[in-house]
Order: sequence, then structure tokens, then C-alpha cells
Amino acid sequence: MTVIVRDLRTESRADLEGFARVRRLALPFILYTPESLVHALTRTHPDARFRSLVAEEEGEVIGTAQVSLVHDSPEPGQGLVNVYVRPDRVRRGAGGLLVRTAEEYLAGEGAVKLLSWVLDAPGNRRFAEGHGYRSSRSAHFLRLDLSGGTLPPLPAPPAGVELRTAADFAADPRPLFTLDAETSADEPSDVDVEFTDYEAWLAATWRHPLLDRELTTVAVVDGRPAAFTAAYTDGDGRYSTAMTGTARAFRGRGLAKLVKNASLHRARAAGCTEAFTGNDTGNGPMLAVNAWLGYELCATEVRHVRELG
Repeated sequence: MTVIVRDLRTESRADLEGFARVRRLALPFILYTPESLVHALTRTHPDARFRSLVAEEEGEVIGTAQVSLVHDSPEPGQGLVNVYVRPDRVRRGAGGLLVRTAEEYLAGEGAVKLLSWVLDAPGNRRFAEGHGYRSSRSAHFLRLDLSGGTLPPLPAPPAGVELRTAADFAADPRPLFTLDAETSADEPSDVDVEFTDYEAWLAATWRHPLLDRELTTVAVVDGRPAAFTAAYTDGDGRYSTAMTGTARAFRGRGLAKLVKNASLHRARAAGCTEAFTGNDTGNGPMLAVNAWLGYELCATEVRHVRELG
């Protein structure tokens, strides 16, 4: 049977559902929907040169790739290649064909270093190493059962701290952009990013179809957003933390723990049954917060890097 690689067709519901299905089977810890896939293709900054690829066999989507330049990093020439194949359709050449197509595209766009997240399993790591990628830092996926598990009690906010939601900032979300930009810059990663384009943030982040503004929780101190946790939901009982951060001036006061706990309580009340999050393995403070909340490790991924040329 012949495998072909082509661009994802946003006008094809079958394509979008096939892509989302592959990702849910191969990477069930991250939320994908047809709407979020369209959003990524149409709202990602043009400088990222973003593409979504599918590997197709006999009319069925069996593999996927999301490919882009790291346009918001002060280090130029970095590209992202994230490839996932249906677990029951591996060893058919789909993964290798997706990688080659992605690498050729990014090299043509000026990339000199490629980065790829790879699940920490022997077969996945062998595949990456066989294509010239070397392992770098790692991150954990964590899961929390909201249907049967228990959450820590939700205390009253400390004096001077007010809990609000992202929906309260609908008229002017710029303060959340400022907080997101500061905290993202400090997030442990092998790729430095700088959020400087407010309009691009509005398009890609604030208007993301999975962003649940009622569950996204913000701690406000003296009128200033000081900490937040961004919540994604997929309408199927699944909740995911997209980002949690505290402004530098307010760290060490337990605000990240406060907003995450409050958001999870709201999520459970809204009918969410399972929650996912992820942390760099070197991010001890957030791993400790998530352990306190009851999250359990469900998988690990390892960043792999390949230098071109």
C-alpha cells in the first residue's frame, strides 16, 4: 500500500477529524479538535511559516506533522518538527516520509536547527536517532482524575488578592498579554521566546477555540494580574492547562497553586472529568504544585535536536 504526504485540507472535515483522531491516539495528553487545527493554520503568525501535514494511506489519515519556524525567538534559524503516527499504523513509512518532507520545507525557509518532541519510548527514540536527532531536555505529561479523585480544599484568597477569570478581561485583555509575555520568557525551555506582538497574541492565543475564559483563572493584586492559569477544554469532558505563570514580583506567595486549584474546582463543577498538564522536568516548583493537586505522571517526552548543513 502506498503512503503519500500532503498538506492538511482545512475545507475537508474528514481531513480535520482524521488529524485530530491520530493525535488523540498517539498523544492523548494534548487536546486537539478540528476547530483548533483550523485555528493553528489560519491564525499562527505568518513569519512562523506554519504547515500541517498528513500521511495518507488508502484514503485514511495515518500520520500527522506540524511544522514551523520559531519566529518569536531571538535566535534565528530554528524550526519545529513534531510528527505523530497512529500507534496501529507504524512501520509503514509514514513517519519517515513526514520527517523528510518537513525537513526539506524548513531548510528551504532558512532553518539551520530543528527541534522535535519525541515520546520517551524505545521505538520513538530509535526513530528520532535514526534520522539524525540527538536528545536534549525532557518534560512530563501529568493527568488528574476529576470524576473520582479529590481536590485540595479551596481556601479564601489571601488579603489583597482577588480571583477573577479571563472572561472578566474581555473588554481589554492586554494586562493578560503582559503577564503571559513575562512568565513565558521565564519558562524552562531550550527555545527562548519573546512575546512582543499584541495583535498576534490576540489572534493566536486569546481567540484560540479551546481557550475556556470562564475556567482560565487570574489572581489580581492591587488591580494588576499577578498570576494565572490558562485552561483549555474540548467539549468532551477533557481539560488541559495551557500555561501557568506568576509575575516575578509576586513569586513565592503560593499564587500559582491558588489559581490552578480554583480553576480545577470550576472545571469539575462544569462537568470536566479529566485534566492534563505538562511540565519541563527541571521545573521543580510547578511539578510540586501539580503533585499537591493530585496529578500523576502519565508519560514523558524528550526534545530532540538536529543541526542542518
